[in-house]
Amino acid sequence: MMEPPATLAAPLHTLGAKIIFIVRELGRLAIFFTRGVVHIFSYPIQFSKFIDQLYFIGMKSVLVICLTGAFTGMVLGFQGYYTLVRFGSEGILGTMVALTLIRELGPVLTAIMITGRAGSAMAAEIGIMRISEQIDALETMGINSIRFLFSPRLLASFISFPLLTAIFDAVGIFGGYLTGSLLLGISPGIYFYRVEYSVQMVDINGGFIKAVVFGAVVVTICCFQGYYTHTRKEGFGAKGVGLATTSAVVISSVLILATDYVLTSFLM
Repeated sequence: MMEPPATLAAPLHTLGAKIIFIVRELGRLAIFFTRGVVHIFSYPIQFSKFIDQLYFIGMKSVLVICLTGAFTGMVLGFQGYYTLVRFGSEGILGTMVALTLIRELGPVLTAIMITGRAGSAMAAEIGIMRISEQIDALETMGINSIRFLFSPRLLASFISFPLLTAIFDAVGIFGGYLTGSLLLGISPGIYFYRVEYSVQMVDINGGFIKAVVFGAVVVTICCFQGYYTHTRKEGFGAKGVGLATTSAVVISSVLILATDYVLTSFLM
């Protein structure tokens, strides 16, 4: 059998190596996530660590979520009004703002903001623990590091992401009211009637499903990048932690948008 020319073999070799690397990393990620889910239910339950992570991921993100939700709703109010007024339909501004936030922007922007605030901190914290051999010390003492570091964060994300999404949606709808009613003159009664009339439980459930999935994606990617900082070829030590943190934020943000498209396809 004839071998391919060297000029053709080198690109094929590089492509094959990249594909093998991606498949291997996806397998490691799947195993990491599965072990984290299993250890959520292992005894004894790490209730105190779960509360700490719920406070860190959830409570400490409320302010940034409220600010982002308010300005997002206000911008939607402006843009929606000047679009709908061309067709004489400015009365349905409440419908447009509410459904846009609840179905799409609420879960997506909430997840991206938490990624920037809490996800990066998770990746950096676990990465520093890895390069300073604290994770190795946990394993030496017989403590399962995934159960200790990842499972409480994963469980906290399942609860905090939907709650923060609900806050984002409520504040965003109120922001749309501020713009549409107080600044542009739409009747508050019409605005809130349209919100109440158009929003169905299926829309709210769909937003919560997205929030739970996004929470699993963000926490898994960020913890995975920090946990395996020592395996990075680009650098070790402080440089490796920085690269892992950057990768965690970028990959999580891209996967949030990609996952949103997939979930929307099934939920529509």
